[in-house]
Amino acid sequence: MLTQEEIKKIEEFVYTKPRSIQEIAEHLDKNWRTADRYINEIEKNFGTITTRVFREGTRGALKIVYWASVEKLSNNVFQEKLEQEIILAKKKEDFSAFDIFQFVQDKNKKAHITKTINEDGENLKELAEMLNQAQKQVLIFSGNLSFINLKTKNFDGLKILEDLVKKRVSIKILCRVDLAGKENIEKVLSLNYKYGRESIEIRHKEHPIRAFIIDNKLFRIKEIKEPTGKINELDKKVFIFYTIKDKDWTEWISRIFWKIFSGSIGSNKRLEEINKIK
Repeated sequence: MLTQEEIKKIEEFVYTKPRSIQEIAEHLDKNWRTADRYINEIEKNFGTITTRVFREGTRGALKIVYWASVEKLSNNVFQEKLEQEIILAKKKEDFSAFDIFQFVQDKNKKAHITKTINEDGENLKELAEMLNQAQKQVLIFSGNLSFINLKTKNFDGLKILEDLVKKRVSIKILCRVDLAGKENIEKVLSLNYKYGRESIEIRHKEHPIRAFIIDNKLFRIKEIKEPTGKINELDKKVFIFYTIKDKDWTEWISRIFWKIFSGSIGSNKRLEEINKIK
């Protein structure tokens, strides 16, 4: 059975440069067939790696494994435009999640709007249910991990992450790793130490997305609209929650995540430098 530790070992090995199946088999101390099965499972379920076969159909066929971010991310002009906007933007105000929502077929999406000071109620309950259903992987676009401090009758952000770690679900997070959010980062990473395995990996990057991608099957993305103080415009803070279960768009936003993640700085290095500040 493919373990979380083996997944991480393969990902890190392939991330540095493309590898053959035989190289990966030797790296894992497994036979070729087992290594090939592991690669197929990671490619299918996590999207972090991809493969190409050279001289296919001949006795000298060679299967090479690549880090997925080298592949083309977008399948159409709309996705290409959105990809560029996301990559270039830094703050949540710089991108509207509705720009994704508008292109998804009605049967594969839903949205809910809440006018309130803080996000709470049924939307957090729905998010908790989605996350608790995760079996293999959760990818998180966050600002400063403030959601781990949300605690209501139906939602406890940090406990949900802990429950996922207990289930051996892989959790990858993109967020700001800075002095202001240092405590949140350390709380989340402490779960790795508590359970003796690196289920959670956090990397530093400022980006405009606030979303959870679950098992590469669906994602929930949030948009926040602040009151402007202008006549006939918003007079209260508005939270808009979009849930999208479209395969093409879920795979697309997962590829965006991995592209940003692969080029971002690990949280341990950032924390090491932050702790030097006295």
